[in-house]
Amino acid sequence: MIRQIWLLLFGTLLLAFAGSLALNADAARQTLQTQLRVKNSDNATALALVLSQQKGDAALMELVVSSLFDTGFYRRVRLVGSDGTVRFSREAPATAHDAPGWFVRLLPIDSTPGMAQVSDGWRAIGRVELESQVAYAHDELWHGTLRSALTLAVLGLLAGLGGALVVQRIRVPLEQTVAQARSLERGEYLTVAEPAVPELRRLARAMNSMVERLKMVFEGQARQVDTLRRQATCDALTGLANRSHFMSQLGALLQREDGVAEGGLVLLRVLELGEVNRVLGHATTDRMLLTIAQALQAYTARVDGCFVGRLNGSDFALCLPAGGVAEETARALADALRQVLPAFGKQAVVAAGAVEMRRGVEIAPLMGAVDLALARAEAQGPFAVETAVELGGTLGRLGEGGWRQRLHEALAEGRVALVEYPVRDLTGRLMHLECPLRLQIEADGTAEPAARWLPLAVRARLTPALDERAVALALEAIARDGQARAVNLAPASLADSGFAARLRGRLLAAPREARQLWLEVSEAAAMEQFELLRELGRQLRPTGARLGLEHAGERLGRIERLFELGLDYVKLDTAVTQGLAGDNVRAGFVRGLATLLHSLSLQVIAEGVAQEADATALRECGLDGLTGPWVSAQAAEPR
Repeated sequence: MIRQIWLLLFGTLLLAFAGSLALNADAARQTLQTQLRVKNSDNATALALVLSQQKGDAALMELVVSSLFDTGFYRRVRLVGSDGTVRFSREAPATAHDAPGWFVRLLPIDSTPGMAQVSDGWRAIGRVELESQVAYAHDELWHGTLRSALTLAVLGLLAGLGGALVVQRIRVPLEQTVAQARSLERGEYLTVAEPAVPELRRLARAMNSMVERLKMVFEGQARQVDTLRRQATCDALTGLANRSHFMSQLGALLQREDGVAEGGLVLLRVLELGEVNRVLGHATTDRMLLTIAQALQAYTARVDGCFVGRLNGSDFALCLPAGGVAEETARALADALRQVLPAFGKQAVVAAGAVEMRRGVEIAPLMGAVDLALARAEAQGPFAVETAVELGGTLGRLGEGGWRQRLHEALAEGRVALVEYPVRDLTGRLMHLECPLRLQIEADGTAEPAARWLPLAVRARLTPALDERAVALALEAIARDGQARAVNLAPASLADSGFAARLRGRLLAAPREARQLWLEVSEAAAMEQFELLRELGRQLRPTGARLGLEHAGERLGRIERLFELGLDYVKLDTAVTQGLAGDNVRAGFVRGLATLLHSLSLQVIAEGVAQEADATALRECGLDGLTGPWVSAQAAEPR
């Protein structure tokens, strides 16, 4: 519309300029022609009077005519006798001095000859014919036209400047409204200031009102999704994760590429809960259980990656993201409860079992080991703690210093590689390859997943360098085969002040490959590093690379201003999607979450899909893509 206004303004000014100039030039031409006609007539009369006084002397009359013609202002002067013969005549060519030839041809000036009778008393001698030179008239018309054109050009320029100010006054609020509409398309809810132009003010007010209503709808959806999440994943009394969700979280942690290398599991049991409930009463027992839940939740507040759950009426579980502290944590927890539970009655007692674990171990032997430890603790009595046989653990034996040195060596020697897992849409077409980074810690060893080296890489502040290397490897692979790839970025890298700018520069240097790159960070980064993640999104947007969240679902509904992050997609965590086929409540949560994210124009992908039944249920929930063991095992080619 602004372009059309400019074209209209330019066309109007051009038409007004051309029309005014043409009318002015034609009017001046008519005026000059009239002046020449009057001048010719008057001069012919005066010349006839002078010639009449020469008493018919031909020589004198010719001398008078020659004197007048030699002034140079006349094209032709001649005396015609009474018998029609030309007595004498003087003529000069009609040429212009300053006016160009095309101008003379475009605006011809007619010089009507003036005529007057010459006589000697009562004797008629003849008539004199006089025609002025039009070259001077053309010169005057040319200079006048130039002055008019200059004046009109200055006036047109002033009018154009005035029009530009008016257009700019309209353009700014229009561009704000367009930007607001585009932000809605991206799932962002922005309001703009109301402009002074009445029509645009009404438009901006209507757009702002619509944005506010959409924002209210989004917030309502977020609250509904959070309610569904609690129903699907939380214990009704304590608010802790229920058994199915806790086991899904534990399974995802043990199998995930960027999970923990080593950790611990503590199982806490209220002894003889049925008897406690009978003696203390239902209300008192509930308060006791809430006290235990609060003691466990204190760990999740202090330790990142720690999570707790209520496995059944009497059993609670605490998962620790670090190795070597399971027994210590269990004893500290038992000692703390020893101080507070007697207040509910002497029957309120617990026992605890602990076990160390490592990535890749199966859940069944792990739970069997911790159950055995808990059984031994129950046999010992109230507030006893027992530890199972260690299931693994090499990090402590290697030492932090040794790991740090090996990380530097692996990075310097290029012992890094990407592994590839397919992500497919609902039709089976390959969306991209998910490419976690693996390091060959030992020169002659195998490539290790991030779970083994990421914690110490964070401590050594090597995650920016590792992430940049992963991005470089992905870009090289895309250049080779043109297949889109996804690389995950560590949240610790966002804290590096130069990371986003360096990443942007690398992507701008490879624009074709950058448009095929998917970059993802964990959901925790959106919660804890919102501003840094938003800045990363702002830096990446011009490159064409996509930005998304991985391992998401637990806290998505609680991320305020999620729509401001500039995300393109979200990958739902295995803990959210696993076992969906047999859980209608969880399916409702996933369906609501997908609806919420689609309203923000985000693609939704499920992680860790291991069963065909879960894949079918996820399709029915409206997700856009799937990844996981089942997807990797499919032999179908992209359609």
